[in-house]
Amino acid sequence: MRSDLFSKLKHSGLVLSLILASGAAQAESSHGIAMYGDPALPQDFVSLPYANADAPKGGTIALGEGGSFDSLNPFILKGSVPWQLRFLGYESLMGRSWDEPFTLYGLIAESIETGPNREWVEFTLRPEAAFSDGSPITVEDVIWSYETLGTQGHPRYRGLWKKIDKIEATGERSVRITFNTPDRELVLLAGMRPILKKSQWDGVDFEDSGLDLIPIGSSPYVIDDYEAGRFLSLKRNPDYWGKDVPYMQGLANLDEIRLEFFADSSVIIEAFKGGILNSQREFNVATWDAQYDFPAVQNGDVVKSILPHQRPSGMTGLVMNSRTTAFSDWRVRDAMLNVFNFEAINDSKTGGQQPRISSYFSNSVLAMEEGPATGKVAEFLAPYTGELLPGALDGYSLPVSDGTARNRKNIRRALAQFESAGWTVQDGMMKNAAGAPFSFEVLLKQGAKENQSIMDSYVSMLERVGITPTVTVVDTAQYKERSNAYDFDMAYYRRGLSLSPGNEQYLYWGSEGVIKPGSRNMMGMDSPAAEAMIDKLVNSTDQSDFVAATRALDRILTTGRYVIPFYQWNISRIAHVKELKYPERLPMYGDWIGFQPDTWWWEE
Repeated sequence: MRSDLFSKLKHSGLVLSLILASGAAQAESSHGIAMYGDPALPQDFVSLPYANADAPKGGTIALGEGGSFDSLNPFILKGSVPWQLRFLGYESLMGRSWDEPFTLYGLIAESIETGPNREWVEFTLRPEAAFSDGSPITVEDVIWSYETLGTQGHPRYRGLWKKIDKIEATGERSVRITFNTPDRELVLLAGMRPILKKSQWDGVDFEDSGLDLIPIGSSPYVIDDYEAGRFLSLKRNPDYWGKDVPYMQGLANLDEIRLEFFADSSVIIEAFKGGILNSQREFNVATWDAQYDFPAVQNGDVVKSILPHQRPSGMTGLVMNSRTTAFSDWRVRDAMLNVFNFEAINDSKTGGQQPRISSYFSNSVLAMEEGPATGKVAEFLAPYTGELLPGALDGYSLPVSDGTARNRKNIRRALAQFESAGWTVQDGMMKNAAGAPFSFEVLLKQGAKENQSIMDSYVSMLERVGITPTVTVVDTAQYKERSNAYDFDMAYYRRGLSLSPGNEQYLYWGSEGVIKPGSRNMMGMDSPAAEAMIDKLVNSTDQSDFVAATRALDRILTTGRYVIPFYQWNISRIAHVKELKYPERLPMYGDWIGFQPDTWWWEE
């Protein structure tokens, strides 16, 4: 099924016009707010355009997850938490529309108002807004949530708090946040912070909670049952306060969302075939073609759905930690990219059917363009010429092999780069001038069979240039602990990116994360040029500046050669029982956060 949007968006120009709607949001009370221009939906909208407001309630969706969990508090650094819990179990003042690049509509808040330059934002709470235990959501809860998350919460929440000058009640149901720095995106970020119940945490250490104390939220779902590391069951709250809020119409239709955890992710498909799970997202096209033809598919009890999207590819692959001796030199990282024979691996794993990620924002209108930087992109990069790596200004593309195992051209290039960095093959081993071998450790998560298989192929390729890495496979808890501390040389890496990049980019690539543990900057990137581009894109009032800054950032990231990219998923493949339905009208983001299970329903 395809949405009206996708049938029309045949050219990137229309996508770009949607992303970059002209004009500035008015500084007056409104039902919603957009990064640029006005919200697409009017004050009296009935539901989000990709939700079925008439969807029936009932049924269960059972999903499989690789790994384990030892905490149910998604707001702190400690512990391993089911990633879905942050989105399904809690609400914010505003809700995001995934049919617009960055637009929010009232959820807990009935209205939003901003200063003329977005130097402050004021929210008015709905009088009926309540937590799952029935207690009302107050301005005091809101202020406490912002301060606690900003000072004791996960690092992803702390960047906003540093930019808040003050937060204060301006009425019984209204709260104003004043910022201390110019940043147009802050008003939207402020609308997306989860709201928790203050009184629950009286005398309790927020940062040290795990399975013992589950945060109380206000969402349609509450945790009903769980077994650490085995399963988690979320049940729809029949007394949910927001059932009449326009933003929620057609969402949260399923009575139960059940997550089953498997130490070995390769058995998840068997659990789906066996009926333990009733929906399965498949990332490998070869597996989709070969293993999803079992009897339930043949007789129509299981449906195979293919869903398009317009979002960036993001980055998936093997990240090289530039903090380490092994990968501090960009020439070594370039050599590692040349040794990696993507074409051979893609042919082996997917039959050559999945395209490679070519940059962090590839598959979107925000991606860097081929060839030399021009126009505003070149203008923005010009002050940093001395810092930029080869290709950032004059053009760059990933190495392409001839598809054979020999990969001769790229191997020659790799050896030349190693040599320029002081490494040569001596007695069959890559060594430096002192005779010390080139060695590094690869950190992988237990149960990720496909990643381990790709790494096995890469190890054999590296042996051709005299390098034998150590591959360490650890459980979920150890992986999180080590990756948070940047205790690895190379590791599996996945970073999703959106059509509305903003302040989260500081967390992904900012210099603060070079030393500070728990950031998303796994590669140890420290680039004034990158931070300058982030500054430009979050403060752009001109849409062309926003696009140019993002494309310039994409060039800096890609030519940094920090990650060895795998293939991308430019469509989503979901197999599911026939009773699970979703709207024909898909959001611009396609199968993304806010789509499954949010918009799905059960129909006998």
